Amino acid sequence: MQGVVGRTGAGKSSIIQALFRLTPLYAGDGIIEIDGINIGSVPLRRCRGLISIIPQDPVIFSGSLRSNLDPFDRLADEELWKALEQVELKSTVAAFAGGLNTNMSEGGTNMSAGQRQLICLARAILKGSKILILDEATANVDHRTDELIQRTIRTQFANCTVLTIAHRLHTVMDYDRVLVMDAGQMVEFDSPQKLLQIRDGFFHKLVQEHGPQDTANSDIVH
Repeated sequence: MQGVVGRTGAGKSSIIQALFRLTPLYAGDGIIEIDGINIGSVPLRRCRGLISIIPQDPVIFSGSLRSNLDPFDRLADEELWKALEQVELKSTVAAFAGGLNTNMSEGGTNMSAGQRQLICLARAILKGSKILILDEATANVDHRTDELIQRTIRTQFANCTVLTIAHRLHTVMDYDRVLVMDAGQMVEFDSPQKLLQIRDGFFHKLVQEHGPQDTANSDIVH
């Protein structure tokens, strides 16, 4: 699991744009390779289809809950219920009169922010991508939901590459590596434990600015 941190304008979101090829790479910009394959040589739809993202603002479509979980109607109900159980939403959805066929209002406003984010997580589980990007996905949820999301990711995506744009510092404190960005450049990249040992380092300064309690329950400058 890899974390990405940095202040506003550091270039964190640019990484996502590059991976999804939202921003074209020009000659001299270099290339992006995944498993040794230049993603620029892969058809755009296939490239994007192999990566799942859970954004800061959950994307919920008008229509049934079923269509939100399985947009292409390719999965059995048992799989949908299993994914809901894995994100601890099964009992909530089962209590709805329509169950999986419950109509979602535009933007999912008939559910809480945390529940909407958990639906997005269940959708990512069902998609089965080997690369998962969390774009400050827990910035607008309470700490219990944050912990649930992080726990689910660690179990359900244990064999996947997880790239997290971090809003809360504690989110990445037990990650394998943390990429620290500044002014569009990588300034540090190592395990959080090693980065904390660099007393004049960027990561260490972020921790100092927000205090040790940030590892438990406060926010990082982003």
